[in-house]
Amino acid sequence: MTLENTKNETFREFLERLRQEHELVDIKQAIDIRHIATLVDQSDKALLFHNVIGYKIPVVSGIFRNQQRTALSMSCSNFSEIEARLRQAIDRPIPPEYLKSAPGKEVIILGDDVDLFSLPVPICSISDGGPMITAGVVMARDPEYGINAGVYRFLVKERNITGIDINTPNNLRLFAQRALESGRSCPISISIGTHPFDIMGAGYRAPLGVDEMGLAGGLRGAPSRLAPCETVDVPCVADAEFVLEAEILPTGWVWPEGRFGEFTRLMGGLHWNPLVKIKAITHRRDPIYYSLHMPWENTWVGAPTRYAAIRAALKNAGVQVKDINVTIGGCAMWHAVISVKKQAGEGKNALLAALSVMDLKHAVVVDDDIDVFDPIDVEWAIATRVQGDRDVFVIPGARAKPLDPSLPVVPPGTVPTGAKVGIDATIGEGIPRERFERIAYAYAESAKLNEYLAGKGDRLPAIVNAPSDQVSQLAQKIHALIEKTPGYYSEIAEQFSDYDFQSIARALGKLHAEEKLWQDPRGRLCIRGSAFAAKPPMKS
Repeated sequence: MTLENTKNETFREFLERLRQEHELVDIKQAIDIRHIATLVDQSDKALLFHNVIGYKIPVVSGIFRNQQRTALSMSCSNFSEIEARLRQAIDRPIPPEYLKSAPGKEVIILGDDVDLFSLPVPICSISDGGPMITAGVVMARDPEYGINAGVYRFLVKERNITGIDINTPNNLRLFAQRALESGRSCPISISIGTHPFDIMGAGYRAPLGVDEMGLAGGLRGAPSRLAPCETVDVPCVADAEFVLEAEILPTGWVWPEGRFGEFTRLMGGLHWNPLVKIKAITHRRDPIYYSLHMPWENTWVGAPTRYAAIRAALKNAGVQVKDINVTIGGCAMWHAVISVKKQAGEGKNALLAALSVMDLKHAVVVDDDIDVFDPIDVEWAIATRVQGDRDVFVIPGARAKPLDPSLPVVPPGTVPTGAKVGIDATIGEGIPRERFERIAYAYAESAKLNEYLAGKGDRLPAIVNAPSDQVSQLAQKIHALIEKTPGYYSEIAEQFSDYDFQSIARALGKLHAEEKLWQDPRGRLCIRGSAFAAKPPMKS
């Protein structure tokens, strides 16, 4: 499926595409909503629950729980393409199209009729504070800064009251703080069941003044469609399955919110946050409720935004990047491994640039011969190329993410600070690169085990177990060869492949016994006393 074919795709059309790709399973028997989270956790497919006991609305979850489905959601053939698509969207955003009304507003529920308990909002982890709305594209308006979009969670507390987690410094927290200081509510819309283009665009941490829905349009290659709300002066996603129209109340950060199973794969602590009043719910006649499953859906949909931000920072620093891995072990948030085509000093420059991005905590920079997606290769680079006093540095007192469980406890409302660590695992300046020549096995291109297991045998050389006179003749031939050009043992053996290996070894042994055989500084065989020959160290 190409981007051209999906640029106007709705959320439910996307679900149908997942179904056609055998990446979504329909479960039509009765399911207790309390079982949904654990069933999704056990599944390698997205799950659509058609018959949730006590509710009239089906629930879908697990859309982004692996690389393949995340790539499908962006109409990409593989996960790495998403970064390029996002980079293009950042460079060439497409402003949203504003409709007079949303096609999803087939049902409008206002005021006292609002009942969040009628929505099938699952509870996920054992220690969660309650049912949590997890997949809302939130749009807010500030009198000075205009519209901002993001993805936030809402803890269902009453029929029309939720909590919201805006504990971490971000644009929505700024909007709510400014509204609080002015003694007013902050209007928001919460669009649930939107296309992944809108979720990823809204989830990108853009600077103030950047239209995240323009990024969503750039991702899809066509304008995202927005529409006005019924009760608040904020747009919503026109094609959403549900829209909750709401206000962040000017309560301040004084109401308990959480706990919740976070992107860290750990249970988050109790947070202090404002309350949100839901003023209206609009939805389709036959809506599908989307519950984003933590932590993996958050991880996979968020990772590409980190790739794009890190690459932009490195580009601004003038560093030539080969590859980036925002690791899943680092929760797609805190760890990056970056390979560079290095010039002198650029390992450190790359680290400084990368560590300036978002909440990145630890970064490793390696040479372009290291596979950043192979943890053994990366650890090998650290083991063989790093000296701690030269190549590891710590930046203390940097802004940190409150959900980092290793941080000390700080008073509510305080932005925590922590350390950032850079590891320069590139080959240091002045160190010979030949020290890092990897083992390579002779005949790896031609000797294939599966062929031998299938019955292949090697041909016999023309001369096997050569008599002493032929060994002497071979020694003379080898002498003539390496007198002109030094060669590794295996190269010489290949040059004289008409002889079996034992005969070649005997010929070279003869040259050594005659004290004619020597080695050059790279270990290649040459003639003793020649211009190629390595010089022994001076005696002290």
